[in-house]
Amino acid sequence: MPDSAERSAPRVPTRSRSPLLVAGAVAVALPGVVMSVAGLSVSPPLDALLYGLAIVGAAFLLSWAAEAAQVDISAGLAIALLALVAVLPEYAVDFVFTIQGGNAYQLHGPTCLPPGSTDQSPCGLALANMTGANRILVGIGWALVVLLAAVRLRRDSSRGRDSRGDGGTTHRPGHATRVTLSRTDSVPLAFLLLATVYSLTLPLRVSITLVDLVVLVGIFIGYSVRVARAPAEEPDLIGPSAWVGEKAAGPRRAWYIGLFVVAAAVILLCAEHFADSLVETGTELGVSQFFLVQWVAPFASEAPELLVAGLYAWRLKTTDALATLVSSKVNQWTLLVGTLPLVFALAAGSLHGLPIDVEQREELLLTATQSLFAVALLVTLSITVSGALALVGLFALQFVLAAVLSGPAQDLELLIISGIYVVLAVGLFVWQRRSLGRLLRDGLRTPYVELTREHQ
Repeated sequence: MPDSAERSAPRVPTRSRSPLLVAGAVAVALPGVVMSVAGLSVSPPLDALLYGLAIVGAAFLLSWAAEAAQVDISAGLAIALLALVAVLPEYAVDFVFTIQGGNAYQLHGPTCLPPGSTDQSPCGLALANMTGANRILVGIGWALVVLLAAVRLRRDSSRGRDSRGDGGTTHRPGHATRVTLSRTDSVPLAFLLLATVYSLTLPLRVSITLVDLVVLVGIFIGYSVRVARAPAEEPDLIGPSAWVGEKAAGPRRAWYIGLFVVAAAVILLCAEHFADSLVETGTELGVSQFFLVQWVAPFASEAPELLVAGLYAWRLKTTDALATLVSSKVNQWTLLVGTLPLVFALAAGSLHGLPIDVEQREELLLTATQSLFAVALLVTLSITVSGALALVGLFALQFVLAAVLSGPAQDLELLIISGIYVVLAVGLFVWQRRSLGRLLRDGLRTPYVELTREHQ
């Protein structure tokens, strides 16, 4: 097999609109960049909108660049890289809140607030952004892949024709809709399960510490080493990533490196302004700062990833779509959570961990139990429409109840839904205990040569 760096680009048709899409993403990001460089401000809500759009544009550029880079690296590492790069905007925004929390801790101690203040703790905002991003990725992203594929299959079935999906597999009209992953996808699921089980201890703590950094980043490193051993294969690209990927080696690398650099510059220039504008918007409009940071910010940073996954699902490339989102969840639940205490410690000038108050313990518990249930649904490497509806239904329920309840009622709601997740997850694991053992064995030990044999 030729070296991955020397492989030719996949043969895909050039889309004439691809350069326009790239230019459009840059144009969307430009106002936020100009405002940041010039130090301009209109009003907090409009500032938040423009900076948020800039991050969305940068996230699209990152996604296209990472997909095009798959031409030059192994398949497993490509999925991991794509997932990591796709969540970089989320990292940037969350690090801003974490740095602000560290600075506040240095000034005011564990409460991160001056005496008598009723504002939302900046330490709490850092965790709010992280938990919101994780729950959106699973509750909406994973479910979106399955449900869009189901709609596409139903449409084709009503027209009396077959649909072709991953690897040319035919989905017959009327056939039960089920998204099935490859055996190689046991790897990210197994590592996600390890991280999830460990994360269930976080709600029992008063802080996320440097010990958690060692454990969670260690899991991420183990995962990265494992997927780097995956054999190379030719990626199937669409849109701007295909337009870049089909170029000769030199121009191709220049393009995707250039897109990486431009996107990174946009994120660095706009992330802090976006975070500050969101908080100021909450103060000005009387909207909960916690709500804006937990839900609006993650939607802005993860919208491109969800859109790309949706496009793949609509094309019935469901395995690619779901595998990328699973890998993104591994990145967020290991590297992002693990590095938060390091960023906090550097900003606070202290080895004290990132404080977790009572409210955040409940949010962490809900996020960890949702992750456990999501892995349980995929323990057989497949998920049905019923499983997807359960994911999105429970997500919508906790989202709606959180918006209308407050105080003790909201706390009770979080605990009840967390309990539902745990009961359902344990039930699925017990029912599919043989599949669970196979998942862990394949994900952690089985050589990739054996994992990929089914495709040869």
